Amino acid sequence: MITPLASAETDEDMSVVGKLLKQGNVNIQAAQGGQTALMLGVSHDRGHMVKALLSCGADVNLQDHEGTSALMAAARHGHADMVRLLLAHPDCDAALTDKAGRTALSTALASAGHGEIAELLCAHAEQRRSIGP
Repeated sequence: MITPLASAETDEDMSVVGKLLKQGNVNIQAAQGGQTALMLGVSHDRGHMVKALLSCGADVNLQDHEGTSALMAAARHGHADMVRLLLAHPDCDAALTDKAGRTALSTALASAGHGEIAELLCAHAEQRRSIGP
């Protein structure tokens, strides 16, 4: 399922992808590693694909076998637009930790040149605190 998703480029391709996603389990995880199509779309900076997956019910907080979420993958790869997109999703939990205890923020802070992402994550956390539980 993931290979056709990665090659979709045109509006027509995306229309077909949308129909396929609505027919299957968008949250299926790969046997090896546990990655989802959402995680792969984020890792490869495929905004249209990520939007399509989210609109078809992809779980923004699923974690792979190492505990990495889509948001953590976006932070690790330095994809600020993906971070913005994921943080805009109402269910996105930026406080998730992987098996090593890292969050998306700690991942961004540990990666040189990912200061913009760290700022986005800090602003998001501050906004959540001001809104309350």
